[in-house]
Amino acid sequence: MSRDPDALAVVTHLRDLAADPLNRRAIVQDQGCLPGLILFLDHPSPQVVYSALLALRYLAECRANREKMKSELGMMLSLQNVIQKTTTPVETKQLASEVHEILQMCVSEEEERGEEAAASVRRKTRFFVGNTNKRAKTVILHIDGLDDSNLRSLCEEALLKVRGVISFTFQMAVKRCIVRIRSDLTAETLANAIATTKVLRAQQVVKAEDGSEVLIPFDSEDGVPVDQKVSLPDYLPEDESPSVEADRAVSHVGTSEDRAGWLNTATNFLSRSFYW
Repeated sequence: MSRDPDALAVVTHLRDLAADPLNRRAIVQDQGCLPGLILFLDHPSPQVVYSALLALRYLAECRANREKMKSELGMMLSLQNVIQKTTTPVETKQLASEVHEILQMCVSEEEERGEEAAASVRRKTRFFVGNTNKRAKTVILHIDGLDDSNLRSLCEEALLKVRGVISFTFQMAVKRCIVRIRSDLTAETLANAIATTKVLRAQQVVKAEDGSEVLIPFDSEDGVPVDQKVSLPDYLPEDESPSVEADRAVSHVGTSEDRAGWLNTATNFLSRSFYW
């Protein structure tokens, strides 16, 4: 078997594992996976490079990972090389720039503890949820047509072009995408970006007062919701997001033992394939 298919298989699986927040710290703490992803940034296959960047973007979403990722040998330099290389596709450059920016913004340990304490207070004081988080919010989208990995890649490309998207996770079984965005970005903007694919159409998932979920469609031309008569919140609070329902998330791959076993397999592959 040639080396390229093996490399693509490994980096794709690492990307899928990194999409699950439960795996992110374990992947970064592993001695082989993070250095391997960095080396994949210099791989001749554009698809391998793009998948490695997606994995790094997911890993950087975990605040506890950022300092280690930023200080990992070759990380920032490899990202800069991807950004500056003239042959790099535009979408790949944008993704590399976003990872680079996230890692540059990593906070000190003291600031991190302060933010965690504040987050704990917000969770206990539920009345203020959604008002205290001024930097980011979570939007749940139901995407009609999200049927396979090719269409998921198409949706990824559309979302990555939207400035202000922080991260996203797919739940393929229920055709949903959980997107974290800047507070000044709107769900309409995300829906319009997805509509540019010509084959996918997004609706926002919100909760009614009785706790049931409601799909709010958008006008494909101007992004305005078709029905605004229902009194509903604009966004779901993050600790009420369906993303925490691990049994429904496609990105949740196997049990913790399965994930640990696969990480060992990936590490062995990387150790055989590279020298450091």
